Amino acid sequence: MRVIRHSANTLRDALLSDNPPLQKLFEEYTVVERTLLCQAFQADGSIFHPITIHSPSDWIPSHPEPAESFKDFYYKSSRRVPTSKRKTIYVQTIGPFGDDDVCTHRYIGWLKGYCQAFFYGLPVKIQGPIPVSETGCAFRINDMTQNLQIHAGDLLKYLKQVKPDDALCIVGATMIDLYPRDSWNFVFGTASLTEGVGVFSFARYDDDFYSPGYKGRLKQRVKLVDEGYSVFEKSYTPPITSPLLIRSCKTLTHEIGHMFGIHHCQWLRCVMQGSNHLEESDRRPLDLCPVCLRKLQSAIGFKIADRYQVMFPCVLEKVMITFLTTTSRVTAMTSLRVPSGAAGDFRTLNAEFIRLDVPSVNPIPVINVSQSENQLTSNLHLLTSVHVAHRGPVPAVNILCNLNAKMIGEYCRVDN
Repeated sequence: MRVIRHSANTLRDALLSDNPPLQKLFEEYTVVERTLLCQAFQADGSIFHPITIHSPSDWIPSHPEPAESFKDFYYKSSRRVPTSKRKTIYVQTIGPFGDDDVCTHRYIGWLKGYCQAFFYGLPVKIQGPIPVSETGCAFRINDMTQNLQIHAGDLLKYLKQVKPDDALCIVGATMIDLYPRDSWNFVFGTASLTEGVGVFSFARYDDDFYSPGYKGRLKQRVKLVDEGYSVFEKSYTPPITSPLLIRSCKTLTHEIGHMFGIHHCQWLRCVMQGSNHLEESDRRPLDLCPVCLRKLQSAIGFKIADRYQVMFPCVLEKVMITFLTTTSRVTAMTSLRVPSGAAGDFRTLNAEFIRLDVPSVNPIPVINVSQSENQLTSNLHLLTSVHVAHRGPVPAVNILCNLNAKMIGEYCRVDN
């Protein structure tokens, strides 16, 4: 494993820049917001962490690209900023989603709620699902995995045609696997930043996708010319599980982040990191690093504290779903303070942490509001230090604790 550890000066320049107007803009944040963002370059910080490279197949070694600072983002022509007439985020679902309408509506509702919290202040509308035939896209059977795939480029063309006038952007979401061109095996998603359109697939977020018993693998060769689009009417879609939901939320916000003009992050662990495979995608946190958070905030204009106030319960709900559907062993109850209005006004949320079979975190430390800030930070760091090396609920623990640290580690100062 290789750790990409930038110097404090490099991270400070990426976040603050040497540009006087941008430095003045930074001073408009509240003291708490500035303190939180500056955790990016604190040597002893336990909130934001460096990127780790686990194999040559990971995104950064496979796709070398220049790192984008806040200054680079702010002054580039492709930066997308909402206007009063174009501020709605549209998500167009394509093809079947789940086995029944109730499951589909619930899943889509979760995606909408999380997207509204992440891009706080912007309306989100989820449309569809529409049949694959309506897009007119090309499709094929993957020679290696023997599953159905639809052409991502054709879907982008379709989305461009149906993009509403009030749309800031529109992204297509599907449970069917994607391919960008005949020579490629697959793609998780793709986007056109200039057109404000993107598309991504959840197909490979199914834990069984690469297993021999994967139900989406066609048992016999199908003549697509004869079948036409009707082949999708009986095609397999993965069950909507909580790990799939967490992965979907990451991909959804990652792709929409590109719609704002945010490039792949190379500064700290961040949802805007690129990923080449599921294991790497699982290592990404749900939220943004300080550099990318400032990019998004500058585009939308939300108050950072307000965004976390809305986002945290949304993430907590999804994490609890993960806990309840993956394990019955619960060993620690934690009371968390979350800002619920004016500074210093906190409400308590209860969260259950599952037990991890890792000696360094057994037993899991109990975090409560009576602990000192140093003890609080120490316990949070102990929890977040468990690297996501396993499937299942482990990423959720990191997700919850990282968001926790961001809110509690700094907002507790307001309360004291």
